[in-house]
Amino acid sequence: MKQVLRKIVGIFNPPPAENKPGKPLLHFLHIGKTGGNAIKFALKNSPPEKYSVELHRHRVKLRNVPEGEKAMFFVREPISRFVSGFYSRKRQGYPRYVNKWSPAEEIAFGRFETPNALAMALSSEDPEQKLAAEEAMKGITHVNSSYWDWFENEEYFLSRLPDLFFVGFQESLAENFQVLKRKLNLPDTAALPTDDINTHRNPEGIDKKLEPVAIENLKKWYAREFDFMDLCRSKAEEINRLE
Repeated sequence: MKQVLRKIVGIFNPPPAENKPGKPLLHFLHIGKTGGNAIKFALKNSPPEKYSVELHRHRVKLRNVPEGEKAMFFVREPISRFVSGFYSRKRQGYPRYVNKWSPAEEIAFGRFETPNALAMALSSEDPEQKLAAEEAMKGITHVNSSYWDWFENEEYFLSRLPDLFFVGFQESLAENFQVLKRKLNLPDTAALPTDDINTHRNPEGIDKKLEPVAIENLKKWYAREFDFMDLCRSKAEEINRLE
């Protein structure tokens, strides 16, 4: 079974060349807009001695990781992730990537200029506007993804707790990276990037303001995402305990 799963993972993202035989594998699950590019940058430049790290793309889920192998990931407060994802796709991933809009994204960004406009429209009294907002939420990459896409459900997540090596939180990325450094015994020189391209962060000056109604609409829309965040927080100390 492990060999079959290894082939599946390999299809999604072949093991990087620096992986060394004989080391246990540590899979980095890259959930979009959670600081994953910064973590990948740091681990590529300062690979751990104890583990061979597979830095996966977004497509690889926990189910693709064979049981008995370790996995780590970062998460982010859902509304902050929504804003970041909205603008990342509005600029089509530029400057780190150039990923053209899908037809659904072209329609969405032609109608909604800011994340606030989109979130406000979710409770619009105009049925057409409300439907357009719902379609945009379902059509914009990152905005439409769920943490549960990577972990399926609470039962499965809890069943894989022994395989979870680390869970980090984007809101405290720098502090969490220091904990990860200690757990992986990384050198003092290991560091997160500071430039806009390698961090893949949004440029300064964009309108991140959300009105109270927009925030309430997003809390309802992302209710299950907040449940997952609560689950991660409740298990973080257990998962992140130093070995």
